[in-house]
Amino acid sequence: MEALDYQNHDYKHSTQLDEAELVTRCKAFDATAQKLLYEKYAEKMYGLCFRYLATEDEAEDTVTEGFVKIFAKFNSFEYRGKGSLEGWMKRIMVNESLMLLRKRRQSFVEISQSDAKMKFSNNVDQKLIEEDIIEEIKKLPKGYRTVFNLYAIEGYSHKEIGEKLGISENTSKSQLSKARASLIKSLVRIGAI
Repeated sequence: MEALDYQNHDYKHSTQLDEAELVTRCKAFDATAQKLLYEKYAEKMYGLCFRYLATEDEAEDTVTEGFVKIFAKFNSFEYRGKGSLEGWMKRIMVNESLMLLRKRRQSFVEISQSDAKMKFSNNVDQKLIEEDIIEEIKKLPKGYRTVFNLYAIEGYSHKEIGEKLGISENTSKSQLSKARASLIKSLVRIGAI
């Protein structure tokens, strides 16, 4: 890999690459483009991994592993317009986070379907303070937190969550219901809602 020369005109020009050009150059193993990609997305990917793993060290390690995979698999990525690169990278980071959870033999609690289902109301959504929500999500049991993140934040369906985690759709639904109920109780307790 070539050394980066910050005085170099090509580097200055490359900091203004559009997403399509960044993808093209990363596919060609351009070290400058890879560095730019990392700098542009590392913080966002760290936040994503941290939502699943809840420790800084695990999130940092997962981001590193994720970027290694991203660069190794770049030639299999098909650019489909703005946002497709970030979406592809997020999927890799989520999968890396889930693999770490699986390595720890994450156990998921089966919850009966007769449990009360609590939903966020529009009033509650409007009053919630983002930092309080994030802190309370981190405190959820790992199974609840994982399903909540996959469903509410990443937008996966219960069927997809079940396939990814090796649980039934009903287990995914019940875990989400329990996560929501726990979040509401915690947020009421701390006065966020």
